[in-house]
Amino acid sequence: MKRLVFLFLLPVSLFAQKATQSFSAAEIKRYQQQAQQVTIIRDNWGIPHIYGKTDADAVFGLLYAQCEDDFKRVEMNYIEKLGRMAELKGEPELYNDLQIRLLIDTTEAITDYNKAEPWLKKLMNAYADGINYYLYMHPEVKPAILTRFKPWYTLLWTDGSIGAISTADATISELKNFYSGDKVSYVDEPKDPENQTGSNGFAIAPSKTASGNAILYINPHVTFYFRPEVQVVSEEGLNAYGAVTWGQFFVYQGFNPYCGWMHTSSAVDVSDLYAEKITKKDNRFFYAYDGQLKPVTEKKIAIKYLKDGQMQTREFTTYFTHHGPVIAKRNDQWMSLRSYNRSMVSLIQSWKRTKAKGFEEYKKVMDLKANTSNNTVFADNKGNIAYWHGNYVPVRDKALNWSKPVDGSISTTEWKGLHSVEESVHSYNPASGWLQNCNSTPFTVAGASSPKKSDYPPYMAPDGENFRGVNAARVLSNGSGFTIDKVIAAGYDTYLSAFEVLVPALVKSFETNIQPQDTLYTSLKDAVAMLKKWDYRTGENSVETTLAIEWAQKLGGEIQKIYIDEGEDDQVTRTKKFAQVATADQLLKPFAQTLKDLKTKYGTWQKPWGDINRFQRLSGDLQGKYDDAQPSIPMGYASALWGMLPSYNSRVYPNTKKRYGISGNSFICAVEFGPKIKAKSLLAGGESGDPKSPHFKDQAEMYTKGIFKEVLFYKDDVLKNAEKNYHPGE
Repeated sequence: MKRLVFLFLLPVSLFAQKATQSFSAAEIKRYQQQAQQVTIIRDNWGIPHIYGKTDADAVFGLLYAQCEDDFKRVEMNYIEKLGRMAELKGEPELYNDLQIRLLIDTTEAITDYNKAEPWLKKLMNAYADGINYYLYMHPEVKPAILTRFKPWYTLLWTDGSIGAISTADATISELKNFYSGDKVSYVDEPKDPENQTGSNGFAIAPSKTASGNAILYINPHVTFYFRPEVQVVSEEGLNAYGAVTWGQFFVYQGFNPYCGWMHTSSAVDVSDLYAEKITKKDNRFFYAYDGQLKPVTEKKIAIKYLKDGQMQTREFTTYFTHHGPVIAKRNDQWMSLRSYNRSMVSLIQSWKRTKAKGFEEYKKVMDLKANTSNNTVFADNKGNIAYWHGNYVPVRDKALNWSKPVDGSISTTEWKGLHSVEESVHSYNPASGWLQNCNSTPFTVAGASSPKKSDYPPYMAPDGENFRGVNAARVLSNGSGFTIDKVIAAGYDTYLSAFEVLVPALVKSFETNIQPQDTLYTSLKDAVAMLKKWDYRTGENSVETTLAIEWAQKLGGEIQKIYIDEGEDDQVTRTKKFAQVATADQLLKPFAQTLKDLKTKYGTWQKPWGDINRFQRLSGDLQGKYDDAQPSIPMGYASALWGMLPSYNSRVYPNTKKRYGISGNSFICAVEFGPKIKAKSLLAGGESGDPKSPHFKDQAEMYTKGIFKEVLFYKDDVLKNAEKNYHPGE
């Protein structure tokens, strides 16, 4: 029973611990010597191409370059993973930090570092040295908390999704209710239904491409500026290009000369809640297990938090069974969590895949089975394409319902090892000639050539279908002769497939229930007529898009109420059922309110989408500040929630009338694996987080139009387009 919690970057408070970075003479000498073995070449887009003699040299240079571009984001990712956000944000972050401390044990990370093989320890050391050398060379930079980075920080997550942890379906509110000691019942804040996270990945086989080479489309949907674009090269065989999460030392989504990999978020069940039978004796807690009582382990966790400008400490007594930490209480039963939220094997796997030389080597890397949060879309220079739905999949008793908590008092509910990669849901070189995943079911991943749902236990693929998956399958199945540009065009398809379900229901309800003499008729008829003729495509000048999205946002709660099969989260099924049973009040009243709201805010309901849906980058703050009075660019794209492939999640802020994008398409890339790599890429805004940099928003206009730049993969091309060539520290 898996639930991924995405920890997005949060703004730093005015309070910051200021400390002088102090490094020994020996450390400084080591940094300087390694820096001389590294060359960073910035191209005309500011993209860093890092060249080192060894892999460790390349890692050193990569982290130095990341800090040059956005040290704040590098630091913030580790503050989150260390469970120290409350030191910056105060008491509201206390239980987020507690959750991290329960799930990620830093002492275990240190132990793993100490026992790591020499090659891996060199990389971890180079990671820390690269950041620390940057801090030494830039004393004007004042870290919020972390004045010295340590090599074991790299072991604080399981895979490349640094912001994803798995808690089954337990929530922060349940954690707070259990550990706060308060009598008040806490509930989770409602989520923005339009802010859909996830990613799209396509792989096109030679049979469907114009050149006869495989093509991979990389399209993660994350918070803007969450991943920069980089290239890392060494004389030890490393040559990887793509997106790296701030603070990582490996390319998370990208390619090398032989193959490429794209990750989408997976719903594979990788964690489970166990309902424990607790008793108390002599002031100690025990839990039942196979007819015996076992002592509950108690652990003190002290968390610092900022309050009224002063640092306070809150100590928690936390509880663990052999399954894992107790993180909730339901029906008077404690819920412990079994999960896999930190692992050295995951780091090894993440690194080794960047050096895989094709399909067979990549499969061997997958055999490490340590990637908990990702599906993988793959292509190589031999024409292979492949898809794996998840990677770390525990073996479980198939007779049990793993979408709900299981009985923790019996050994029959224990995991029984991990499924082999061949046992998991996958597809290799399908007859359809294409693969797609959009955080959706794997059973439509290759059209008619897709894996069959009946062949797998439910916990392997609880994912339902979404409207992006529907749209992607339609676009790819109808296409042929794909080139890089045609793949990009497919990935930027503007069809909002959700509205081919919702809009006809609205029109039918209007035509069936509203008569010309009714009060609503005159106010609604023109807008309904406009939607009836709409082709469901979005664009800057589309009034229909404005009407549809502003209206559909008011339907989200009703759609979520529709019950479907247990354990399945199928957006398409829910929406279709809602459209079939929705009453006139459920459809027409929100639509009438939408028109009223638009008139109140803008003076008319006939407002083109690009007038109110904008892209704006004003500062390098970790959370953007948006301002209607400042320049912005019209954006014709919309949230992937409505089936659009190029995702653009936007919303109105308390001080704005217009909507501004916060997440969606970030780093996008299409790559063709021929005798030589050909690729095009695009970033949201630009590479640098510094507003004074020419690369802060040099791709902004291109981003709003879907205009890609040529990737400079080969050093000769990089040198021809070099803007700066230097060693770290120069």
